[in-house]
Amino acid sequence: MEWDLGLQGLGVLLLMSLGFGVIAHLVAGKATTRWMWLIASAGFFVLGLFVSEVMFGWATEEELQPNIDGLSFDEVLVSAIPAILIVLGARYLVRRNRARQPSESLPSLEETRRT
Repeated sequence: MEWDLGLQGLGVLLLMSLGFGVIAHLVAGKATTRWMWLIASAGFFVLGLFVSEVMFGWATEEELQPNIDGLSFDEVLVSAIPAILIVLGARYLVRRNRARQPSESLPSLEETRRT
């Protein structure tokens, strides 16, 4: 296997990853961790690198268009689909777990008077 991803392709993938992370954080909202943007960005970057260089690394530039300095751009965009499903799944699981946890109730009036 030969890695042909150049600096420009790596930069485009990094910008795409950061953009995806910001959007994922906005979609997930406060339902998940405050680090969702970083987790989603890192996941998208690794998945995009895998798709571009491992799954489609055999193809030539003529076969894969647009090809930005070795980055199979369209194929990396398709890899966003499982990443979106993972973010939505994380949001669902965290919201479901928070709904199941008993809420901390305020002390009753009698408990307040005792202290």
